Amino acid sequence: MSRVPLIFGTMTLGAPGQNGVRITELEECQRILDVYLKAGKEIDTARQYGNGTTEECLSKLDLTGGVIDTKVFPVQPGGHKAEAFRNTFKTSLEKLSPHKVRILYLHAPDRSVPFEETLSEAHKLHKEGLFEILGLSNYAAWEVAEIVMICRQNNWIQPTVYQGMYNAITRDCEPELIPCLRKFGMRFVIYNPLAGGFFAGRVSKPDEEIPEGRFSGDGNMARMYRARYFRSAYFEAMELIRPIAEKHGLRLTEIALRWCQHHSLLTPEDGVILGASSVSQLEQNINDRV
Repeated sequence: MSRVPLIFGTMTLGAPGQNGVRITELEECQRILDVYLKAGKEIDTARQYGNGTTEECLSKLDLTGGVIDTKVFPVQPGGHKAEAFRNTFKTSLEKLSPHKVRILYLHAPDRSVPFEETLSEAHKLHKEGLFEILGLSNYAAWEVAEIVMICRQNNWIQPTVYQGMYNAITRDCEPELIPCLRKFGMRFVIYNPLAGGFFAGRVSKPDEEIPEGRFSGDGNMARMYRARYFRSAYFEAMELIRPIAEKHGLRLTEIALRWCQHHSLLTPEDGVILGASSVSQLEQNINDRV
């Protein structure tokens, strides 16, 4: 059993040729979901994943015993204006049908739109019974506090979960964001527990040839992940960890997942999102987290 619950991240599922998608056959997608559903029940997706094809893929799978959380990303300024926000979320509901949505996340801030406008529309959607829980993702700590205050003042649904990046080498959220979440009683769901695959240890220098994976290629996703993790300090940290891992017979991924479970600031009420590009990889990661 995990101390911190595991959540399945679906970014790698979807249609062929789409950004970030690694698994396209429905049978393989179902096998992966079946493996996960023996360890947890929360399935995380987003309208943006797979250029919209991930949600459609999930609609064709048997998720018995599972619950789905999705996110609305402001692709352009104005994406979180009331009408655009509603339309995007309604598209998610349509593509995910017959599955229902538990958590609706605001995927990232749209600072071109007053928070009040988006939050008011989210409240209306909730009153219509279209989702159960409101969440935030990738907002600054001060924005989280402002949003909570706005919701309280207007008696709107208040966000009770936050999704953000956190792992053994990415800990910027510890000084301000995590205390903010604790103050307002918000659950912290983390993504990139393996630093986007950096802990796989397949790349030891930023200028060496990159094996096939999340860091390879010229797509937007690959460039984003290289910019996020291909930093000299991270490579130096990995060189310090590697001999310790070898000494104790541990994989780097195992160390990263155990850190999240036992040495991070996460609590049993929080969550760790794990993705996968194969059944064997998911089985390995599920076993490694204990």
